[in-house]
This record gives sequence, structure tokens and C-alpha cells, in this order.
Amino acid sequence: MTAEGMMDSCVEWSTALSVGIDEIDAQHQALIDLINEMQAALAQDLPRDRQLVTLNRLAEYTKIHFAVEESLMRILGYPDYEHHKSQHEGLIRSMLDLQRRLDAGDASVDAGLMRHLRHWLLDHILQSDQDYSRFFLAAGVLPRHRSPSWATRLWDHLHFCSSKCWS
Repeated sequence: MTAEGMMDSCVEWSTALSVGIDEIDAQHQALIDLINEMQAALAQDLPRDRQLVTLNRLAEYTKIHFAVEESLMRILGYPDYEHHKSQHEGLIRSMLDLQRRLDAGDASVDAGLMRHLRHWLLDHILQSDQDYSRFFLAAGVLPRHRSPSWATRLWDHLHFCSSKCWS
């Protein structure tokens, strides 16, 4: 499945998106779930404040995920670390700017924004993340671990509380 084939609807996880490392794949799946949740909020025409809550959760999880990837890159000496980090920083800057404009009422969450987010995520996973995963696996990273990482446990806790405890 190509990135273009997934642009007009919700994103479905497929083996083509796998980087071969369970923890990273689980985090990518969580990002996809959040983008799909955002898409559903738009399709259901949920109130703006509900859309913003979902977008904020997406932004926060994206930061957590990028921190995990970048930590592994530094630990393993990934040679393209700076370039990859600059891609992450560009998306974070865009998201922070969008959040600021949304909070000020100068922008809206719309289909164009969703296409941009899906396109960025899918292209990033299918290209840049595949590059580092080959490097990680060659460096001896295990594809599977017995227990989830601190990032996954933290996100699961935050996601559970925000969707069950604070709604």
C-alpha cells in the first residue's frame, strides 16, 4: 500500500509500515490511531474544543515518540541523527505554530491539515524511519522485548486517564 493510497481515508496499519522493531511499531500504531481519532472527530463534526483536545494529545505523543527515537539514535551512534532530528523539529515547530493559531482562532482543523499530517507521518515512516531501523537492527537492537518500554507504559497511562478519568 502506498502513502498516496492512504491519503483520503483513515490510515490502516500494515506490514509495509513496520520498521521491524516492536516498540517503535507500537508507537507508530499509536500515532496512526491518534490521527484516525482526529479524522473521526472531523467527520463527526465534533465541537472545536474536542478536536483541539485530540490534536493536543497527538502533539504530545508525537513529542514522546520523537524523544524515544532520538535517544536510540544517540545511544547507537546513528550517522544521520542530525538530519532525522531536524525533520522531527520541523514537524514539532509546525504543530506548535498550528496549536498557537488554533488557540487564537486564526486556524481550523480541516481536511487539508489532516492530509498534511497523514502524508508527513506515512512518508516519514516509509522513508526516514526505515533507514534508521536498518541501522538499529544491524547494531544489535532486538526486534522484540518482553515488556513495553517506559514510553509505552507512560502513554498508556496518560491515554487511559485522559479518555476514561477526565472525560
